[in-house]
Amino acid sequence: MTSGGSRVRSGPPPDPAALARDRKTDAAWTVLPAEGRRADPPDWPLSKATARELHWWKWLWSRPQAVQWEKLGQVVEVAVYARRLTVAEGRGAPVAAVTQVRQLADALGLTIPGMHHHRWKISSDEVGEKRAERAAASDPAVPAARDRFRVVDGATG
Repeated sequence: MTSGGSRVRSGPPPDPAALARDRKTDAAWTVLPAEGRRADPPDWPLSKATARELHWWKWLWSRPQAVQWEKLGQVVEVAVYARRLTVAEGRGAPVAAVTQVRQLADALGLTIPGMHHHRWKISSDEVGEKRAERAAASDPAVPAARDRFRVVDGATG
C-alpha cells in the first residue's frame, strides 16, 4: 500500500492568470469560444430520451465546453450527464444522484474547478463588454460624474 504522493485535484488549481513559467509539466490553456458551439447537437446516443433530457442535451451542446467534448468524443459522457441531471433535479432525488451530477459536471469542465483542471478558459467577449459599458454610461438612472459633484463653500463663519 502506498502513502503520500500526488492525488487527483490535490493542491491549488491551475491559474490561467499566473505568470508564465517554463515548466515542462505546464500544459497550454485551451481558449473556448464565448459564443459556445454553434452546430446542432449530435444524435442522442443512449436509450430513448425524455423531453427534459433532450432539453439539457440541446443546452449542453451549445456551451463553450462542447467544442472540446466534440474533439474528445465525449458524446456518451454528456448524455449520461444530461440523464443524471434530469434525475437529480427531481423532487426527492437521491443524494447519490446529486453527487454524481456534481462529479460529472467537474469531469466535463462545466464548473470553474473542472475548467481549471482541464486548463480551459472561455474567451472574453470584448465587443459585448464594450457595448455593455456604453449602455451603462448612457443610462439616465446613473448620473454623470459632473452631476455627482457639488461646490462646497470653504468659508466658515
